[in-house]
Amino acid sequence: MVDYRIEQDSMGEIKVSTSALWGAQTQRSLQNFHIGSEKMPQPLIFGLIRLKRACAIVNLKEGKLAENLGTSIVAACDEILKNQAEYLEQFPLCLWQTGSGTQTNMNTNEVIAHLATSLGGETVHPNDHVNMSQSSNDVFPTGMHIASYTQIKENLIPELNLWIKELKELEESYAQVIKIGRTHLQDATPLTFGQEISGWRSMIEHSLQAVETSNETLRYLTIGGTAVGTGINASKTFGEEVCLELSEETGFEFLSEENKFFGLTSHQNISFAHGALRALASDLMKIANDIRWLASGPRCGIGELTIPSNEPGSSIMPGKVNPTQAEALTMIATQVMGNDTTIQVAASQGNFELNVFKPVIIHNFLQSVTLLTEGMISFREKCLHGLVANEDRMHELLVNSLMLVTALNPHIGYQKSAEIAKKALQDKTTLTVAAVTLGYATEEELQDWLNPENML
Repeated sequence: MVDYRIEQDSMGEIKVSTSALWGAQTQRSLQNFHIGSEKMPQPLIFGLIRLKRACAIVNLKEGKLAENLGTSIVAACDEILKNQAEYLEQFPLCLWQTGSGTQTNMNTNEVIAHLATSLGGETVHPNDHVNMSQSSNDVFPTGMHIASYTQIKENLIPELNLWIKELKELEESYAQVIKIGRTHLQDATPLTFGQEISGWRSMIEHSLQAVETSNETLRYLTIGGTAVGTGINASKTFGEEVCLELSEETGFEFLSEENKFFGLTSHQNISFAHGALRALASDLMKIANDIRWLASGPRCGIGELTIPSNEPGSSIMPGKVNPTQAEALTMIATQVMGNDTTIQVAASQGNFELNVFKPVIIHNFLQSVTLLTEGMISFREKCLHGLVANEDRMHELLVNSLMLVTALNPHIGYQKSAEIAKKALQDKTTLTVAAVTLGYATEEELQDWLNPENML
């Protein structure tokens, strides 16, 4: 048997479990939305709690909130933030709910109010006190920005820097190892393996720059706009003061969005920031695919790389090792690309003064950040760090490549060089033998002209 208490809202009375800290509106949402398994993202929930704390402090400073009530609200927020795992079950709402996130805003209001009442001994009302000077319409997008900005700043950006460091070390290790290049999946002219890695490293550096630049747009918060952007029921300086309080609390500089009408109905900033995540996913797809192609084999593929043997690769073929880290990372890349499509479509659906696709936008955004961060950590630790070049195989493929003939162009011209390559392929011989047979060069000339070191 479950013990209940009676909670009341504007629609009447409703039973709520005595073990729950939430109230009537949370309970109604639980009853009305049984859709999927997705819940509101944890970083969003705790971003909202930080916001509620800052709002209470500003309402106290402005004299709108009684000191004992405001102090209790701040204490409740601090308790939740300090013991996050303990309070997670108090935020059970389905992701697929109202598109403004109103029910999750009220869930946070109700939990804070219930806890604040128990801490301070005086009744704290979820709407009148915790939600003072606020609306779900400005609270939820502000929580979206707080969560997105901090997750990128604290998790993804540090991992991008670790990738750059790891790739630089590999690049330096193999700076003198010459291998054949490939374009169109066909043999091309030589380069060093270090040069090839430098391309990967530069991709991550450019992604870091794009992520950092776009993330800066998420520092602008819509709080203070309340219902439609006019700021009704809030002071003119409320948004700026809340941003100052959040900045002091988090150590990150948050700024008040100048045009609150824009902030409520457009999610251009999140759309822009996720574009950088999608571009990162595209480059990670390329790097992971390069590595698994180069490691293909070990005897019947390209076989230029040896990747770590982390687990058995087959349930039937003994001794088989598969590029599982590459497979995981490339699957993550496809998910991020799909998330980007969802975000772009959802962000286009602002009608009049409000976009009501907010929960699905933040769900996909934070999932992308989490997957990219954790996928990159796994790939770096379990694949990149143990990557070894098979230098003998690289040399074998290099000296047998017909595309070394490209170096002959300045000496004998394109047509004769092409004739040499075709003859070498047809006769299954070397470029040197083919060129000498055709009378286009001497062995001494070819020894200098076909030296891979001179082609870099």
